[in-house]
Amino acid sequence: MTSSAAAVGDSHETGMRLSKKPIPPHERLIFALDVSSVDEARKLVEKLGDSVNFYKLGLELFMADGYLEMLRWLNDRGKKTLVDLKFFDVPNTIKSAIRQLSSHRPTFATVHGNEEMLRAACEAKNGVKILAVTVLTSFDNADLKDLGYPREVDVKKLVLSRARRALDVGCDGVISSGREAEELRDRLGDNFLIVVPGIRPFENIEIEEDDQKRIVNVEEAFLRGADYIVVGRPIRTAVDPRKAARDIQDRISDLFES
Repeated sequence: MTSSAAAVGDSHETGMRLSKKPIPPHERLIFALDVSSVDEARKLVEKLGDSVNFYKLGLELFMADGYLEMLRWLNDRGKKTLVDLKFFDVPNTIKSAIRQLSSHRPTFATVHGNEEMLRAACEAKNGVKILAVTVLTSFDNADLKDLGYPREVDVKKLVLSRARRALDVGCDGVISSGREAEELRDRLGDNFLIVVPGIRPFENIEIEEDDQKRIVNVEEAFLRGADYIVVGRPIRTAVDPRKAARDIQDRISDLFES
């Protein structure tokens, strides 16, 4: 029995929260293309080949020349894209930025703000699915207190509150740790997307300067209700990135095709 099948078999609520959305299993893995240049990004995409079909483009690549060109390059090759720039600004500026971004045809874009910011993004999305960032997976309760939140506010409460408000104003889904995905499904239902970063899929993996705190593995994320997972360093720093991505794809297939 594979590790995926074992995880499914050991769950007393097998499949209860496993996504039923018509998403091809091979598109449920989003690879975080967190590299410092477009040239490096293209080489990595070519090395990964058909093992990855969905890419996240974040702030590091944004600061390199050619971010939008890279987005178009991926689109032209039939890849799906998540623009992870966590838009946070006055609502009119966000609306204008999302309107311009939509012409570049990303699949998803992230917004990290209050209701008015999220509403503005949704009004301008024009085919782009808007994902609201709830609480960064590098945060825990101590970080919330450091930011000035009252002592009675914890990560789970804040994630649920932000997710509920995001969905009320028209967001298509949320970015959330897998640790909160189960409660989000229980409280808010299935009619929205949950994208889970902070995935640590391999046993005994060591990642230098690992800033993720609220982590889960592949099976945990999906069994708790995730529609997609985002994986970066465990693939990028592997001896064979293509094999590492393929191994994760096999685990996803075990879950959704069993």
